[in-house]
Amino acid sequence: MGKNKLEKFADMASYPHVFEYPYSAVDNVPFEMKGNWHKEFFKNNNPIVLELGCGRGEYTVGLGRMFPDVNFIGVDIKGARMWTGATESLESGMRNVAFLRTNIEIIDRFFAPDEVAEVWLTFSDPQMKKATKRLTSTYFMNRYRKFLIDGGIIHVKTDSNFMFTYTKYMVEKNQLSVDVMTEDLYHSGMADEILGIRTYYEQQWLDRGLNIKYIKFHLPQSDELQEPDVEIELDEYRSYNRSKRSGLQTSK
Repeated sequence: MGKNKLEKFADMASYPHVFEYPYSAVDNVPFEMKGNWHKEFFKNNNPIVLELGCGRGEYTVGLGRMFPDVNFIGVDIKGARMWTGATESLESGMRNVAFLRTNIEIIDRFFAPDEVAEVWLTFSDPQMKKATKRLTSTYFMNRYRKFLIDGGIIHVKTDSNFMFTYTKYMVEKNQLSVDVMTEDLYHSGMADEILGIRTYYEQQWLDRGLNIKYIKFHLPQSDELQEPDVEIELDEYRSYNRSKRSGLQTSK
């Protein structure tokens, strides 16, 4: 029999590679690891890569296995989901993987300038009603700039046509350098071993016949970012387990 939520939360509280700061945006709780991830936790100077909205942590753990010389941190507020990846990485003895349970809207409180090299946004809620809640909005890009290296990489993998289209307009509006952009990843010939990592819900979306979209672009430190002023057709469906509320809400 699988563990219930309370048992999973108890496990997470004891895991040495899990940091839990489930506070709201109005709280001002200092985070001792900010600026010290390399020295105090990973104990190396390898690049740090974040997966924001990591869910069960499939990408965090999968990439951690592929690249032992890179450090990966999965971030989400949903502790019960995160338990899966946290447990797997712990039992596998992975020293280059960590998890941070907190609200993504305050992500800049946990990392110092130039401390992070790349950000993965895997199947984020498209937040069709409010741009400032979208993880690819200029609102969030300005937050990522506070800890990303200059020209750091942003990966966006999504089932949402709305999310993909909005992100494409945002990138074009700000003339950001794009390495890859495809509306149909698995029929594009671009789905290498890295992009082929599939999350639990991604497989369900593929089974429904939905195309998976992917954008990889660079975020420079210079120039003021401008929000695209465009009308985008809304998605006609709601993804599995994607409620009307934002994944940024402080809840278990």
